[in-house]
Amino acid sequence: MCELFALSSLHPATVRLSFEEFSRHGGLAGPHKDGWGIAFYDGRDVRLLREPEPASESACARLIRDQSPASTTVLSHIRKATRGAPGLSNCQPFGRELAGRMHVFAHNGNLDPRALQARFRLGSYRPIGETDSEHAFCALLERMRPLWFDARGVPELADRIRIVADFAASLRPLGPANFLYADGDAVFVHGHKRTHADGVHPPGLHVLERSCPAARARFEAAGLAIESIHDRQEVVLAASVPLTANEPWQPLAEGELIAVQRGRIVARMAPGPADIDANPFAGGRTRRHRNQAK
Repeated sequence: MCELFALSSLHPATVRLSFEEFSRHGGLAGPHKDGWGIAFYDGRDVRLLREPEPASESACARLIRDQSPASTTVLSHIRKATRGAPGLSNCQPFGRELAGRMHVFAHNGNLDPRALQARFRLGSYRPIGETDSEHAFCALLERMRPLWFDARGVPELADRIRIVADFAASLRPLGPANFLYADGDAVFVHGHKRTHADGVHPPGLHVLERSCPAARARFEAAGLAIESIHDRQEVVLAASVPLTANEPWQPLAEGELIAVQRGRIVARMAPGPADIDANPFAGGRTRRHRNQAK
């Protein structure tokens, strides 16, 4: 399966990623041969780089490894092809414009294509490639489109996360459905299940919250270096597998969805109507699930 990575930070940070080393850490055989991609947000727009070639042979990948733009939101995907042939149109993350801003999506899993097409009819948004992931992204944007066009500016986060949660619940019966979705204001991280050494099961994603009061805060892991020059930095990282062994990475429960803004987890939703708080927000701070200790 593929590998996902995301960063959300209070202040812009540089993310230097060695895709070959990173994929090895995630349990994939390197050099990874089916493609890679990374998106750096800059306001409403993104710098989106994707290639179908092995990252070990890519000049662009070396540029990301050695020098990257600073950003408060970064999404990355390393591809192991399951649906769709190797090629640029099938490389993630995928990006589309909606309501005057770029929306970005990356998926880790393998969805049943016939069931996906039957359940998610498409309208204004159509896939360019052949992957189940891009079809799912187009379906999500179809659901988001009325909300964004009816709103003045950015829609309420509570409305957006409910749409994403409903979409994720419809996606999970079709196969592993770990995904990252960003709209330029928030990053939505949905954990499901993925291939482990002993089979396919949760967790599908892990998250780490960090607060760095010291100047030039730095994070280093296998194939990854993150650096900020600001006096105070808050960061949330999401990855398919924990990137370090000595920090409190949190595995997402099966079907759990979190929303992240400016380096802080601001909402959590559990799967199923009985487990979803009618108001998952608590003054901008993380709200726990009902079945967690309070």
